[in-house]
Amino acid sequence: MGKPERIALALVLASVLAGCGDGDRHSYNGYIEAEPVRVSSPVGGRLLSMRADRGDVVKQGQALFTLEQDSERAAVAEASAQVKESDAQAADMATGKRPDEIAASEAALRAAQAALRQSESDLKRQQELAKAGFTSGASLDAYVAKRDSDAAQVAEMSAQLRVAHLASRDEARRAADAAAQAARAQLAQRQWVLGQKSVAAPIDARVEDRYYRVGEWVPAGSAVYSLLASTAVKARFYVPETKLPQVPQGAKVTLSCDGCGAPMAATVGFVSRDAEFTPPVIYSKDNRDKLVYLVEAWPSTADAARLRPGQPVDVSLGAAK
Repeated sequence: MGKPERIALALVLASVLAGCGDGDRHSYNGYIEAEPVRVSSPVGGRLLSMRADRGDVVKQGQALFTLEQDSERAAVAEASAQVKESDAQAADMATGKRPDEIAASEAALRAAQAALRQSESDLKRQQELAKAGFTSGASLDAYVAKRDSDAAQVAEMSAQLRVAHLASRDEARRAADAAAQAARAQLAQRQWVLGQKSVAAPIDARVEDRYYRVGEWVPAGSAVYSLLASTAVKARFYVPETKLPQVPQGAKVTLSCDGCGAPMAATVGFVSRDAEFTPPVIYSKDNRDKLVYLVEAWPSTADAARLRPGQPVDVSLGAAK
C-alpha cells in the first residue's frame, strides 16, 4: 500500500469513527492528491542536458531536456541527400533529352537524308541506263534496295529525334514521382525522430521530480520529469450514503487545513458510482453495513497553490461563509 493510500485509509477511518452516532455530520476528513504529468520522449538515448530542477516553475514550450542526437542528425542528412537525388531524377524524367543529345540526333538525321538523296540520284541514273540497255536488272535491283535502306534510315532517325523532344513514358515518370515522394516522407520521419530528442514542457507547471541524471541512458517512453500544474490538485474525501444528495457534481464545498490560512472553496468534480465498505480494521456488527462514497473536489487555481499532495484537509459541505 502506497503513502497516499495509507493516508486515505487513516482519514477515512478517522472520519467514520468521528461520524458514528452523528447523523447530522457535515464535515469530513480528506486529503490532497495531485495528478502530475510525466514528460518523456518516444525515442531513447543518452541524456545530454537537463534544463530544470525540482521546484522550478516552467512555462509551456520551455526546453526541459535533450538526448544525444548525432545518429539522428546523420540520418536526416542522408535522407535530405536522397530527396535531392529523387527530385532530380523525377525532373529529368519529365523533360526531353539534353540539347547536345538532340543536336547529335539532328546531325544523324541530316546524314541519313543526304545518303537517301545520293541513293535516289544513283537509282535514277541507273534506271536511265537500264532503259538504254547498259545496266542489268540485277544491278538495278541493288540500287533500289540501297535507296529503300537509306529511306528506312531517315525514318528511324526522324523518329528518334521526335522521341528526344519528348519526356519519358508516363509509367516511368509516375515511378520517379513516387520515389521522390517516398524520399520526402522518409526525410520527414527522420526529422520527427530528431525533434523528439529535444523535449519541452507541455504545460505551465512546477517541476515535482526528475528521474535521471545527465549521462544516463533513458529508455524510450521513460519519464524524465514529473510536472504538476496548479489545476491538477484536488481534495479527496468520503461521505456516507445518506449525505450523497448534498454533494452532487458541481456542488460547492469548503476546504481548510493547518497553516493554509483562510478556508478555501472547491467544486465537486467527481462522485464515485460504487460504494466502498468502511476499512476492515473497524468491522463490527454495528457498522459493517455502512458504506462510503469517494468524492473529489477541485479548488481554484489560486487556492491550489496553497496545497500540497498528501496534505490532510477538513472538508465542509457547502460554500465558505
